[in-house]
Amino acid sequence: MSDSQLYDTIGTTYTTTRRTDPRIAAQIWSALGDARTVLNVGAGTGSYEPPDRDVTAVEPSATMRAQRPPHAAPCIAATAENLPFADQSFDAAMALATIDHWQNPIAGLRELRRVARRIVVFTHDRGDPNRFWLTRDYLPEHANLWTGRPTLPELASVIDARTEPVPIPWDCTDGFYEAYWRRPEAYLDEAVRRGISVWSRVGPAAEQRAVHNLRTDLASGRWAERNHELLDLDTAVLGSCLLVA
Repeated sequence: MSDSQLYDTIGTTYTTTRRTDPRIAAQIWSALGDARTVLNVGAGTGSYEPPDRDVTAVEPSATMRAQRPPHAAPCIAATAENLPFADQSFDAAMALATIDHWQNPIAGLRELRRVARRIVVFTHDRGDPNRFWLTRDYLPEHANLWTGRPTLPELASVIDARTEPVPIPWDCTDGFYEAYWRRPEAYLDEAVRRGISVWSRVGPAAEQRAVHNLRTDLASGRWAERNHELLDLDTAVLGSCLLVA
């Protein structure tokens, strides 16, 4: 299934479950530096588009484009690997929680490098699948999704980027995979899961088993016993990061 087809299927809840978190936004916008013209690739419904800059969006999914609010930046139907812009058209290009779904992330990053002078990518370091309890204890299939995909160092090397960790607030308003690290009961909510592409990608059998086991462990207290050290934290570093070039 292509990126566009995946989000045509799962993207209908994004305006409610995948909202801009202001603390993560501040880090992303700071990484954009003094860029005035910004290309947002894999723009989805418009989360994290800076309101004080001239933004152009690219999004292949019609479902996602249709959910963009009226005030959002103009959006073009295109893919990261074939951007319809001249060389160095933008001060900066950003790609947020999208690169994992590109058909060819190396080609996409090279396109970002071609059309922009600065690049900011929000992604995840998959190097340690045991870093997050949901993968470690309930959904080991998550780690298999990245077999054969470029590693974080490989991605960084394509654009000569530095890596900047992104701490995830305990009450993060953007419901991506790791967002509910201190609110495990959220993963029992069907609407929350439908806003996270991982669940559709691992398949219904793995999803149902993980949800059943998590529900059981929450009821018995086993989850809290295993993860008690998280309960007093305000933020957690779970592999989310920016590539900044």
